[in-house]
Amino acid sequence: MAPALPYRDINLLVSPRHYAFRSASSTSAPTLVVERPSGDLRLDNISVQGAKRVSSIAGILGIVKLKLDKYIIIITKARPMGRLRGHMIYNVVATEFLPLRERPLHDPDEDTYLSLLKQFLQNSPIYFSYSLDITNSFQRQSQSDPSAPLWKRADDRFFWNRFIQTDLIDFRSGLSDGTGIRYGQLSDVDPYILPAMYGMLRITPTKVKSTPFTFALITRRSRYRGGTRYFSRGIDEQGHVSNYNETEQIIILNDSTGSLPGFAGGTGMQNGKLKGAGNKDLHVMSFVQTRGSVPVYWSEINNLFYIPRLQVRSVETAVPAARQHFSEQINIYGENYLVNLVNHKGREEKVKKAYEQMVRTLVTSSSEATEADQLTSEEFHIVDPSLKKQQMDKLHYIYFDFHNETKGLQWHRAELLLNHLTDGLVRGQYFSGVEPLGEPSGPLDIRLLQSSVVRTNCMDCLDRTNVVQSMLGRWIATRQLVDAGILQPGQSASDDPEFEFMFRNVWADNADVVSKSYSGTGALKTDFTRTGERTKAGILLDGNNSLTRYIRNNFFDGPRQDAFDLFLGTYLPSFSPSSKLVFVDRRPLVIQAVPYILAASIFMVLVATLSRRLPDSAAWPIRLFLIFWMVVGAWCLRFIYSHGMLYVNWPKLNTPAAATEGYLDALQRAHSDKVIGRFVPATRHQRGFSNVRLGYMEEGKKRIE
Repeated sequence: MAPALPYRDINLLVSPRHYAFRSASSTSAPTLVVERPSGDLRLDNISVQGAKRVSSIAGILGIVKLKLDKYIIIITKARPMGRLRGHMIYNVVATEFLPLRERPLHDPDEDTYLSLLKQFLQNSPIYFSYSLDITNSFQRQSQSDPSAPLWKRADDRFFWNRFIQTDLIDFRSGLSDGTGIRYGQLSDVDPYILPAMYGMLRITPTKVKSTPFTFALITRRSRYRGGTRYFSRGIDEQGHVSNYNETEQIIILNDSTGSLPGFAGGTGMQNGKLKGAGNKDLHVMSFVQTRGSVPVYWSEINNLFYIPRLQVRSVETAVPAARQHFSEQINIYGENYLVNLVNHKGREEKVKKAYEQMVRTLVTSSSEATEADQLTSEEFHIVDPSLKKQQMDKLHYIYFDFHNETKGLQWHRAELLLNHLTDGLVRGQYFSGVEPLGEPSGPLDIRLLQSSVVRTNCMDCLDRTNVVQSMLGRWIATRQLVDAGILQPGQSASDDPEFEFMFRNVWADNADVVSKSYSGTGALKTDFTRTGERTKAGILLDGNNSLTRYIRNNFFDGPRQDAFDLFLGTYLPSFSPSSKLVFVDRRPLVIQAVPYILAASIFMVLVATLSRRLPDSAAWPIRLFLIFWMVVGAWCLRFIYSHGMLYVNWPKLNTPAAATEGYLDALQRAHSDKVIGRFVPATRHQRGFSNVRLGYMEEGKKRIE
């Protein structure tokens, strides 16, 4: 039996009593009705009375509860990105929030919640398909049940809108909203549940040696421990790491459907897929890599210094979480080659040593080898299990001193890492599958399975990580094309200038998307990824991006983190109208006033400097005026810099415990200030106090009291 795929054409009907969603093409399909203002769901096989058609939408992204109301988030505009195996993939361009109350209630917190979510969705790279499970790699797709609904096949890690789809999924499963009332298995709801992926996706027709094929790159960001650069680091107690991304590089041979024409469907479409893919068998080859934060408890605490304060907790405390993390990675991917690119000296050394200690703890009787050269005393550091007794012995740790080896614009030296990974890459293979004859929509016939993965990290898992991942992607693409007979042994895909130009730019785009999602700016070192050379213009651009990161990470990332927490369900807004406002600035007024005094002093200095003095007027008054405001401005700058944690824009919803403690410490120091200390109320420091309201829990359904 063919699976119930999501509807491609949904009409939205609105009345004061309900919202109704109906498929325009499947006239026999029941209508999904959302009652107003309760949010109760039901299926109706008859026409909905009193409802007027408002628009045609691309899908329902989900339903979210805020403080005073529920909102249905609909996709109003989607852009086609290209086809994989003939299945069109779309990018979410525009969304709309439908309030369940006919007269929306306004409240400062409610308005802020809505603003955060709308801004978040406006800037989020979210993709979906009506007929292809893009949350799973081609290898996992080939091993899944093709008869299951699309949302049930989705990889839970990359089902980005899983939390806001909870109401629809619970209703489909026969559960009313928390009441335990069963309605029966309502499989007719399946076509209304649309799984979406957050990340990067590019599909490009290309060729090597006049052989055309489709090249695609997909990066899927995990919905667990989602957040921004300095507010989400390391691992949590459930074994989820920050900035975890799975990147799949895909080559499709004999593919006549990789371009955009005909995306709107028609007689050539069947379940969102083109018929007639050509006479030759369609052949898919893919290779998966992952990246993720170092799996120990560590953080960097913003304090307005350019380099934040680094904290690494005892490795022993993180062993259960790391074991859980790597157990999942081994179950999914097989052998794990852990490539660590952080510096082996300076502030990053603590993170490197903690990672190595963690691997030694997990594997059985580890054996280690260290290599040095003229550039660095620790070019490579390899930790391997000497025995194969347990699951964790599938971990292989490889440290590479990236910065020292590539300094002086010697970026080609990054390929030294390949010498230590080649054997593992050859043993681990890649996925290869062929479309079965007569079943163009069916699962691929498996020819090869990838049995290992390279997990790469640096401090942020952004810039250095992407350089190495693109290098591995180029090596595996060459091997795949050689195995397919397109290249001869000894030849390289990069020998073709057109392919190499496309390849470099797609991977550079991947670096920018992943970096912008986490740090707020494009990636560093993309000049090397795009051109193969480190340029002075690229260094200047990196300097600009680094400065922008500093500003965004200190003054703008708090609301971004709040938006992640709202969308992913790690924070549940209070439903009490009388509850204390969440987003009110509760710092002492004198602390809030210092930046405004600084701005006023800068304005006064500019006025005094640019004003024209009359010829017969005395100079000393304006000089005193200028000196006074310069002294005031200098004091304000010193105060802000010395008490930086008071001026970082922290997340308001799930504030990190270390941030709360640091804030209280800074407030105590401000109370001792000789100038304004008397206006700062004294606070009793409560070590370990935090205003974190919710821990990270599955779907945010439970609360920690």
